Amino acid sequence: MKVLGVLGGLLALFMLLLFSGAFYTISMTEIVVVTQFGAPVGEPITEPGLHWKTPFVQDVNRIEKRVLEFDGPPTRMPTKDKTYIEVDTFARWRIIDAGLYIKSLRNELSAQSRLEDIIGSETRAAVASHELIEVVRSDKSRTVPGAGPSQAADTAGLRLAKRGRKELELDILKASAPKLTPLGIELLDVRFKRVNYTTEMQTPIHQRMISERAQVAQRFRSEGEGEAARILGKKDRRLREVESIAYKSVQEIRGAADAEATRIYAEAYDKSPEAREFYGFMKTLETYRAVLGSKTNLILSTDSDLFRLFQQAGK
Repeated sequence: MKVLGVLGGLLALFMLLLFSGAFYTISMTEIVVVTQFGAPVGEPITEPGLHWKTPFVQDVNRIEKRVLEFDGPPTRMPTKDKTYIEVDTFARWRIIDAGLYIKSLRNELSAQSRLEDIIGSETRAAVASHELIEVVRSDKSRTVPGAGPSQAADTAGLRLAKRGRKELELDILKASAPKLTPLGIELLDVRFKRVNYTTEMQTPIHQRMISERAQVAQRFRSEGEGEAARILGKKDRRLREVESIAYKSVQEIRGAADAEATRIYAEAYDKSPEAREFYGFMKTLETYRAVLGSKTNLILSTDSDLFRLFQQAGK
């Protein structure tokens, strides 16, 4: 009976300790910091499994090992050229010193609030020290689509960014990280999630974008018209060259044909008196056919060859 009583007492004590929170477990993704009356006790516990703590006195604070995210609210802020925009940032961070994190912030809600204060402040400072073009351009090497190396965007009326949004994000990261390290936080990355123009700025910004695009389009049209004129000029010059060569060939062929016809006529003319007379007769008819029309009035003397020819034809 005494043994059963002792066993029962031990079982009761174990159940009391179990239900009072003396035992706790740690997963692979957690770090536990045990605090006693709000102050950390011992080193952070990283070993997964079942662990012991003093019940009623000590508390278990669980901390995430994995990379955490920060998604800040859209914030209105001015640029260096006094243009108001809404910037929405996000970041990635993790806890590198659990004990320091618990002492400084206690929980993730406080950490998110501190991140918002620090990152938001550095974002406003970075945006305020740069013009709008530096915030909206992703990098400083942007050129007009389709333009060659010598046709940079600023030649078309579009200014080039001196630094670009990527370098601004890096500035914010470098300025914010040292302020979070004393809190046990490592800031891994900061990015602009979205950049929006405020309502009152949308109309003038859109008008300026339209004007810039119109300048680019006009430059492309001018270049196209110049290229078209060059091609048409080249075509006309080539056409004149072809026509000139063709005309020269025609004249050479025609001259050779006339020379050959003259040679044949000369040979026929020299063969006999009858041939010479027939040749003269044919040439005369060709001449009359060329100079006389159906409505021609002609006055002839009685001793002209034409009158003689008509007189012979009438007999």
